[in-house]
Amino acid sequence: MAVTQLPPMALAAVSDDGGAAQGILRRQALRESAARTYARALPIVPVRARGMTVEGADGRRYLDCLSGAGALALGHNHPVVLDAIRAVLDAEAPLQVLDLATPVKDAFTDELFATLPPGLAARARVQFCGPAGTDAVEAALKLVRTATGRDGLLAFSGAYHGMTAGALAASGGAPSSGVTRLPFPYDYRCPFGVGGEHGAELSARWTEKLLDDPKGGAANPAGMILEPVQGEGGVIPAPDGWLRRMRDITAARSIPLIADEVQTGVGRTGAFWAVDHSGVVPDVMVLSKAIGGGLPLAVVVYHEDLDVWPPGAHAGTFRGNQLAMAAGAATLAYVRENNLAERAATVGARMLDRLRQFATGRRWIGDVRGRGLMIGLELVDPEAGPGEAGNAAPVGHAAPTGYARGTGAATNTEREGTPGCASPYQASPSEAAPCEMTP
Repeated sequence: MAVTQLPPMALAAVSDDGGAAQGILRRQALRESAARTYARALPIVPVRARGMTVEGADGRRYLDCLSGAGALALGHNHPVVLDAIRAVLDAEAPLQVLDLATPVKDAFTDELFATLPPGLAARARVQFCGPAGTDAVEAALKLVRTATGRDGLLAFSGAYHGMTAGALAASGGAPSSGVTRLPFPYDYRCPFGVGGEHGAELSARWTEKLLDDPKGGAANPAGMILEPVQGEGGVIPAPDGWLRRMRDITAARSIPLIADEVQTGVGRTGAFWAVDHSGVVPDVMVLSKAIGGGLPLAVVVYHEDLDVWPPGAHAGTFRGNQLAMAAGAATLAYVRENNLAERAATVGARMLDRLRQFATGRRWIGDVRGRGLMIGLELVDPEAGPGEAGNAAPVGHAAPTGYARGTGAATNTEREGTPGCASPYQASPSEAAPCEMTP
């Protein structure tokens, strides 16, 4: 399998004793933004990579559990990806073409549409966006607002959709004008204190009540945006039945449903797209990360009935990245042809089972959850007592009649293993802090 090659001068600057690596890290700290994140927790200088393994300039080898924040569906430097990139380079094809048609784009679009939920693929349109997923989210929000003539947005507590202004406003956090925040089902920190199917049902009923109450305060929604598995919110899978309810609720009220599959797509959850688990067909899908085979690529796929925006309504210089489209087509095909989504489901179920066994009796593991190979452990401080419920319902609204927040003892994985928690233990960021790395 091929590996990454550095320019000769760069390779010459790397010493076996790690001295050069330390110099690079010092210069990075002096010259790069204070907003850098991964580099603070992972003081390494990667120089080669293959599969799951990264080799640092200090000669140490590491297992890569980041995978480019989910962008590397096949790991580093997979042969099919490298071959696809080389084919474009060897053909002297243009590397950037704005939104012009090319054979490479045509092949990527064919492969993408072959993976989509059939109910969407049959009548889909695709918009190639700027290279980051957050730009695709911005495009999706602009699309539904143009198509509906409405400005409001339904989003969920705990959500993460990107770092640009519109996407950040739709993410969990401070209230934003025009965004109505809804409770996301979260067994361990259920906003209604019950968890399980009951908690999910209350979340759905809350949404219906808010939308149908003329004095509920929700801005007239242009769309609802959700993640089938919340990523940055804590790896929280949405129950399939709840997702179907959201589809029914939005369809009955002519509200476009936007599925943000930037983190969940391309087999990561055990299905090609996470909405496939529930059979839900959204009106809009936001895709990025793994669809580019490790290179920057982002698209919005949507139902043709929404395709009413004028030429130039959403544009960008780097929406025609031919290397990313070639790498992406190769990745999508390889995942589909080799049933890697099914493999992720099998391996993920095995990992969840082992992790839950490991959690038994360890009070500092509050919850083990996930879907496929998108897995999370919630680390807590059992000595600190009960913490706050997560993804709480919007401030100023009472829980639905007949249901109150629970006040019972904290539930933990060692206590009968039942989902849901009235008063979960407080989160423990110090327990989740990166450990000192060893060779």
